Amino acid sequence: MNDIAELKNFVVAHTRSQGLPPEHYDPLLSRIRHDEDGTPGSWVREWSAEGARLEAGGRLLEASVHYNMARFPFVDGPARREALERCVAAFDGWRSAFPAIERLDVDLPEGQIRCWTSGLDASEPRPLLVMTGGIVSVKEQWAPVLLQLGELGFAGVVTEMPGVGENSLPYRADSWRMYPALLDAVGDRADTARTFTLALSFSGHLALRAALHDDRIRGVVGAGAPVHDFFTDTEWQRSVPRVTTETLAHLTGSAPGEVYGLVKDWALAPEELDELRIPVAHVTSLRDEIIPPGDAALLRERVRGVRLLAHDDVHGSPRFFAQTRLWTLLSVLRMRGGHGDQRIALTREFARLRYGGGARA
Repeated sequence: MNDIAELKNFVVAHTRSQGLPPEHYDPLLSRIRHDEDGTPGSWVREWSAEGARLEAGGRLLEASVHYNMARFPFVDGPARREALERCVAAFDGWRSAFPAIERLDVDLPEGQIRCWTSGLDASEPRPLLVMTGGIVSVKEQWAPVLLQLGELGFAGVVTEMPGVGENSLPYRADSWRMYPALLDAVGDRADTARTFTLALSFSGHLALRAALHDDRIRGVVGAGAPVHDFFTDTEWQRSVPRVTTETLAHLTGSAPGEVYGLVKDWALAPEELDELRIPVAHVTSLRDEIIPPGDAALLRERVRGVRLLAHDDVHGSPRFFAQTRLWTLLSVLRMRGGHGDQRIALTREFARLRYGGGARA
């Protein structure tokens, strides 16, 4: 059973990233007393009840957000399984009003990758942006960004890490192969030779490794990604929040006491980072309680021309979500080139939020 205090603490970054204000989620969180499987006062019941209320009122995207929070951090029983299904169904209902967002299922021998996409067109293939979240976020959390990608000149694919949400692939050392598989699946409808990844948290680790093996990936933008020390620093691992350790154990099919021994060889070696020949941009949180500071430092030391944005905040930098969103999109545009008007607009808006205006991003 999950630690309710930890869930309430770590869910804030995800609620804010989806536009829920504190005056909305604070009363809801105060009603949650335990994490029994869907019973009154439980994590799943309270979030799902609010989702059902919104769904009944036709507010499907907001309902999807609440069902997503109900299944947080991962599916561990029937109640969270139902919440995930309702999250996907509500999002599917919402996106039916936006024909640009389409479903894509990629079947592989190890399992299925389910995605939301936009702009895939064999007659006019565009550069591709692949967006992925971390170990506790599903694709529906990020997929609304697909509506913006057309005006930025991209085709888009939004999906999940192996083992998360509807992605049934196993999470293991070679999970980076998911990215080449996605590019192969859409290669006839997107310019995959110009692929960029917006890979948040743990998926950033997979995207960096994939870029070492697949030269179709022309740039990696990430935030809060484990790189090396997270996998190897046993002292740091003892302080990692329980919810992170238990989620990793769930995804890898191991026990919480065994998971760090399992993943210790997953670290990206400094020599591997030296080999990256593509632009990399990364957002780091200076008070991150999950990712050790040495990982961002290693990117700074070993990756040529890396761009870093630091926030004085905890993991996910919930107080700076608007800045992170603008900076990551701007970083992708810088890597791709062109679309100067959009870049200027994003730079000005970022400067307004970061510096009060004027300064360059």
